[in-house]
Amino acid sequence: MFEFIKGFGLAFVPIFVAVDAIGILPLYMGLTEGAERQLRNRILRQAMITALVLAIGFTFLGKAIFELIGVSVADFKVAGGVVLFIIATIDIVSSRRFTREVTTLGAVPLGTPLIVGPATLTMSLILVGVYGLWETLAAVVVNVFLAGLVFLSADFLTRVLGAAGSRAVSKVAALILAAIAVMMIRKGLPEVFGFLAAGR
Repeated sequence: MFEFIKGFGLAFVPIFVAVDAIGILPLYMGLTEGAERQLRNRILRQAMITALVLAIGFTFLGKAIFELIGVSVADFKVAGGVVLFIIATIDIVSSRRFTREVTTLGAVPLGTPLIVGPATLTMSLILVGVYGLWETLAAVVVNVFLAGLVFLSADFLTRVLGAAGSRAVSKVAALILAAIAVMMIRKGLPEVFGFLAAGR
């Protein structure tokens, strides 16, 4: 039991940094800006379920699946970045909320690639080999639930900011989302070209 707790604690910190729930909070507020509380709760449940299913499934089968279909983590970074950039761009330039028309907002982009994205998935694969499967799995699950608890504070922050403040946060969050998208693509492309150069 002591070894499990030790492994869990050591795996928890890097996963916590990779998930970055506090950093994602403004993005969650921006994406759900103007939504009714019931809708926000539904989006949050969808995001949590998506993140948990993806994280648990990837921890067990991620490496084998990626190898089977020939997809690398770098491919995942680029694809996730492109999706995020499209959503962020439309949110910035349009007066209508693109995300409000998407019934899968909780799954994409919140569940993945924001809560559980390339950084979390890559980290989980690495930590399984270092600290063990169950220790890493427990660390991932606890961090996803912590992210959900952090997002629950968005209701309070939205009331404090008011309509104008929430709208301002929404636009800033869209810019941050676009920057994250560019970062994911920037980090993924060299790896993709590296694989191509190696003939993989």
